[in-house]
Amino acid sequence: MSFVPTHHQAALISEKGSQFAITERETPKPGPGELLVKVKAAAVNPVDYYQREMGIFIEKYPAIVGSDIAGVVAETGPEMRPDAPKKGDRVIAFASAWLNAGKPDYGAFQEYVLVSQDIISFLPESFSFVEGSVFPMAAWVSWNAWLWAGIPRGYQADSSEGVLIWGAGSSMGALAVQEAKLMGFGAVYATASEKNHEYIRGLGATRVFDYKDEGVLESIVSAAREDGVKVKIGFHATGEQQVAVNVMGALKSGEGVSKMGIAPVLDPELKVPDGVETAFLLPPDDEEARRERTRWIFGDWLQTKLADGEVVASPHIKLVEGGLESTNKALDEWKAGVSCTKIVFEV
Repeated sequence: MSFVPTHHQAALISEKGSQFAITERETPKPGPGELLVKVKAAAVNPVDYYQREMGIFIEKYPAIVGSDIAGVVAETGPEMRPDAPKKGDRVIAFASAWLNAGKPDYGAFQEYVLVSQDIISFLPESFSFVEGSVFPMAAWVSWNAWLWAGIPRGYQADSSEGVLIWGAGSSMGALAVQEAKLMGFGAVYATASEKNHEYIRGLGATRVFDYKDEGVLESIVSAAREDGVKVKIGFHATGEQQVAVNVMGALKSGEGVSKMGIAPVLDPELKVPDGVETAFLLPPDDEEARRERTRWIFGDWLQTKLADGEVVASPHIKLVEGGLESTNKALDEWKAGVSCTKIVFEV
């Protein structure tokens, strides 16, 4: 890739509640430690819909949202690390304007986007761009959950330890199941719609429970007792928060605190049982600590697992045709309801 245009197409939101409009904008130059990526595919996340409709995490308009991309490095800025991707490399990245003071140059839903060298991974040829686009937010959020819960990097669990992943049919939950399996937990419990149980077991879940079952709490507690594991750590990717924390409370035994990281914004009316801690998952406030963590997630853990073939793109992918012009359609399809499906569009 030798030619970078002076201008490119982007899907912009002009105000809260407005539809995306395709607009031409100037192609930015990467600054120190940054890369300009030609986006090939972008995946949709629930937060993208709520940013369009409600303006959450948007500091000013016009805005470019989105975060999950796969593409090719078009240019690199100065002060790059020797191990950073080079021009022409296939990459995936967490391209979020929210992490960069809302600046549109850093939002995913456009043809060219600026990305920090700290939050990018090489994409092996064994993955298509469409497949690669499902990983960035899932890895970023799930690992923020594990680290917040006290799981150190490189952790290998004891066979007596169990973990609960609520909403395993989402991209975050599906990757979290794979992560938990790789960490060696004695039991990986997950919730999903009944029709998706076989798929989630295939990702590494020991048992899968229907979150709609009125007896789901009793079923999970009974399973932990039968399997002889203690479940003190949970990750809530999506779904009903109150039931999930109630299950963590019922699973608690002995001293200490059980922890459940929650990916969606915390329900203000959530009643957390005694002995259970919850948190809305955010990266460290300290900039250097945040950069160091993201370097490890993307430049070490995810990059290695992709190269070694230890993780698969999940859940099922639905490709929406139409390029950037399909951005509104892609979000509307998510809102209409999907199950164990990640919506992606090519750019």
